[in-house]
Amino acid sequence: MISRVLSAELAEHAGERVTIAGWVHRRRRLKSVSFLVVKDRSGVAQVVTSAALPAEESAVRVTGTVMASPRAPGGAELVEPEIEVLAEPVEAPPFDLYRPVVPAALPTILDHAPVALRHPLLRAAPEISAASAAGFRSTLDGLGFTEIHTPKIVASATESGANVFGIDYFGRPAYLAQSPQFYKQAMVGVFERVYEVGPVFRAEPHDTARHLAQYTSLDAELGFVRDHRDVMAVLREVLAGMLDAVRRRAPGAVAALGLDLPGVPAEIPAVHFTEAQRLTGQDEPDLSPAQERWLSDWALREHGSEFLFVTGYPMAKRPFYTHPDPDRPGCSNGFDLLFRGLELVTGGQRLHRHQDYLDALAARGECAEPYEGYLRTFAYGMPPHGGFAIGLERWTARLTGAANVRQVTLFPRDLHRLTP
Repeated sequence: MISRVLSAELAEHAGERVTIAGWVHRRRRLKSVSFLVVKDRSGVAQVVTSAALPAEESAVRVTGTVMASPRAPGGAELVEPEIEVLAEPVEAPPFDLYRPVVPAALPTILDHAPVALRHPLLRAAPEISAASAAGFRSTLDGLGFTEIHTPKIVASATESGANVFGIDYFGRPAYLAQSPQFYKQAMVGVFERVYEVGPVFRAEPHDTARHLAQYTSLDAELGFVRDHRDVMAVLREVLAGMLDAVRRRAPGAVAALGLDLPGVPAEIPAVHFTEAQRLTGQDEPDLSPAQERWLSDWALREHGSEFLFVTGYPMAKRPFYTHPDPDRPGCSNGFDLLFRGLELVTGGQRLHRHQDYLDALAARGECAEPYEGYLRTFAYGMPPHGGFAIGLERWTARLTGAANVRQVTLFPRDLHRLTP
């Protein structure tokens, strides 16, 4: 049996008889000969034949002799082929997948995602997303983190009760997890350093280009920190590792989209929230999208960085488990990371003493009983710790310049979309 080779490897087998497999990307008929372009996960290969040509997007297996050809993709083509059709399409794709641009609107692409994503430009973003997640994992593995997998069905809300999806759990109320926050904090008490890549669910009725009801969160938590700056230092290493992985693992996708990937400074510039308000001339308890854009432009102008930390957000705008700044009443040891005009990462130092949690909940007028299981974590001596979360889809959209996060999301879930 002749073993399969990938399209990108064809030139290495000149003179040999090999088998490729993939989908029919394009057909070209001339008077005496026809050309079949077959695509697989590595690229495309050209097949020269006089036989009848299968329909575009048919799944095929082709065995032929490799011949050097400077005009063929990759410098080689298959001749004297035997073409086996594995499956034919029962209908035509919604648009021509061989064209260099995508001649379809976003709703059409999303409605037909299983076939539309075969287009080289549309599959590029998922490749970059996958490389980013791999870089996230490998960087944290190298820093002594342990990967964990936490429940996505929980008994109480993580952040607040207003933005959760309620479900019936064998006759009891339960919720889809808004984040792995409680669990990753608990596991700091076991492994010291943990991370997770997994879905989170937000029942927020936003119909914007930057929000989804389900997205993939890249979470990390580390113990024995001095304060939030230790967390920011780890995040800097993670960003550099993710970008390095994109360059190494998805060069074809980067080239296809013509991306200019950012560099990560040895130290990402940081500005305190109060200074950010002064710079932008605003006095609100949180940054507006316009302020985020202005500050990103400022960081690029003043520091040559496409990344900017904003630290010291008001405690009133941070979750109850955020550690306050001991030197600035009302401010937190929390931060956001802005990237190309948008908040990309939220993180900070957490409370770690049991009594501090009781006091924080009381100060907000919340009862401790719903958090009993969570609070038990801090009854056994937890170290000072902190962490962060990156929205993978938002990260990918920023990297690729996508105007809408749905453009880089596989099967997005939002206010209006539950299929495919």
